[in-house]
Amino acid sequence: MSWLINLPVATWRRLLLLAEGVGAALLLAGAGLTALLRGSGPLGARLAAILASPVGQRRVFAVLRLVQPNLRVGRVLVTAYANSGTALVTRRDDVIDVLSRDDDFGVVYGPRMKTITGGENFFLGMQNTPRYTRDVSNMRLVVRREDVPSVVAPFVAREAEGRVAAAPGSLDVPQALTLPVAAGLLDHYFGTPGPSRAAMIDWTTTLFWYLFLDLKADPALDGRAVAAAAAFRDWLDGHIAARKASGEVRDDVLGRCLALQASGTPDMDDRTIRDNLIGLLIGELPTTSAAATLALDELLDRPTALAGAQAAARTGDDAGVAAHVFEALRFRPLNPVIYRRALRDATVAGGSLRACRIQEGTMVFAANLSAMFDPLAVPQPGRFRTDRPWETYMLWGSGLHLCFGAHLNRATLPGLLKPLLARPGLRRAEGPRGRIDQDGTPFPAHLHVVFDRSRPDGPRC
Repeated sequence: MSWLINLPVATWRRLLLLAEGVGAALLLAGAGLTALLRGSGPLGARLAAILASPVGQRRVFAVLRLVQPNLRVGRVLVTAYANSGTALVTRRDDVIDVLSRDDDFGVVYGPRMKTITGGENFFLGMQNTPRYTRDVSNMRLVVRREDVPSVVAPFVAREAEGRVAAAPGSLDVPQALTLPVAAGLLDHYFGTPGPSRAAMIDWTTTLFWYLFLDLKADPALDGRAVAAAAAFRDWLDGHIAARKASGEVRDDVLGRCLALQASGTPDMDDRTIRDNLIGLLIGELPTTSAAATLALDELLDRPTALAGAQAAARTGDDAGVAAHVFEALRFRPLNPVIYRRALRDATVAGGSLRACRIQEGTMVFAANLSAMFDPLAVPQPGRFRTDRPWETYMLWGSGLHLCFGAHLNRATLPGLLKPLLARPGLRRAEGPRGRIDQDGTPFPAHLHVVFDRSRPDGPRC
């Protein structure tokens, strides 16, 4: 009888899928007509901007979830990694399916990871092999979950509060808050300060861009990435050697790596430590800053949600701040899609009307943004709700290659924003300065906000 009990819910969700898809199609058509009749510049560029905007992406996915949940495209859209075509998967169940079938859909980053390290892969670019298990296990021994409440969260809270307190009623969020605090964590926790914070920001940002976002293989970026990687390797090689020669014992990530090496742990030589650290640092600094900035930008567009986040920050409600930040990121994830390459012929959603046969070599975009808005699995997906279970969110992937630092992100992102959210009168700066400026990169480089200098009574951040 369970099917009979669940029938009304299933029917309602199907109707919502239909309504959302039709409504999104009408809204996209209206936006396209407006672009045709108004505005300046090439029409193609204006239409592309509409579709690429966060709202535009959500509407496109709503249409696809209804009419073509699993879409195959004959064209090769990604040229940075070898492939023979493109597929797009939009329903939540199918996105999770793709990301969990490692024998069918594999990561592709290995060639560029080898360029960065000078010859060796990093576990993010590996399939589920013994070497993958070894490297991940070793790094789990040094990047520990228990460090989050005892080391990581207090550092981020202290640094963020100090920077916001010192600001004269205005702040360029990436430059004055999220980037420097994330870079400081590389020194305080990882033990890898770099020759300067500016150098670490530049290297990690360039290399993340090269690894994950440069889908068209920009030759200019290729040259920058090769130079950044060589400088990063040289500095880290020297830093590891200097730490060992000094005999200094520090309980940071690098210190723990060297302790494992001294204990005879297999495959913890200097080169492997260096390569694994490069991979981790690339994934920590630019993404922490970008995700925090995107979450704040989304909250600034939602007065009610912003007020809720500020109330939580002012009363010391860390869980409430986190709930607002991660719900904002559901609407503005750093990566709206995650891509894999078909390692062999495979079928997605087999046995259903939306079944899709994907040929070996096809690049498959698993749309995690779409998955978080699928009305068949997510209640009231279009509403901003802070009571969603954590399982709703697919902000850092799923399956074998779930972001290694996911547990760090859950603490650092709310911690970065909490002191700023606690300030009264928080709002965008006037004009273009109050909007995200990427400064020619895929990342938020500037976002100016203003706030009242007085701080309301309540627990300190």
